[in-house]
Order: sequence, then structure tokens, then C-alpha cells
Amino acid sequence: MKIVLRPEAEQELLEAQAWYEEKALGLGFEFARAADVAVELAFRNPLGHSCIEGEFRRVLFRKFPYLLVYLPTPTEPLIVSFFHKSREPYAWLERMSD
Repeated sequence: MKIVLRPEAEQELLEAQAWYEEKALGLGFEFARAADVAVELAFRNPLGHSCIEGEFRRVLFRKFPYLLVYLPTPTEPLIVSFFHKSREPYAWLERMSD
């Protein structure tokens, strides 16, 4: 099984990692590791995380105010967003109308 990232999710990840790295050397790497753990958890147990809207699910990051929003599918999880918790709660949902 492979994992598919929407381009917006990949952009969010890169921007957040760069922002954390600007704040402290190595913090961007820690953020990337937390993102990897969240993706791995979604990959290992796609139906085992909380539903947040319809079939969309989330995985909370450790140590960072982010969550991974994904859609489990029969073939591969679709990563929709690396979402900061202070943003409008369902802003990520707008991109799913594409």
C-alpha cells in the first residue's frame, strides 16, 4: 500500500517544517519526524483513528499543534492536510471539492 499526498498537503508540510526550523535549529527536523509518525499511524491502521467529517479521519501530532487529515480508501490513504489546530476547523474540506 502506498500513501498519496494532495499537493496542498505537501506544501503545508514543507512550509510548517521551514517555519519551525527558522524558530530553532533542528526543530524543523523534529516536526518532520512527528509528521512521519502521524503518516505511519494512518498507514498502519487507516480505520483506527477518529472520524472528523464523513469518512475523513485525523491523527494528532505529538509535541506540535498539528493534525494529519486523511481519507482511508481501499487502495491507499489520501493525505488531505497537515493542519494547524488554530486554523478554521474545516478549511481543509474546501479543497476536497476539486
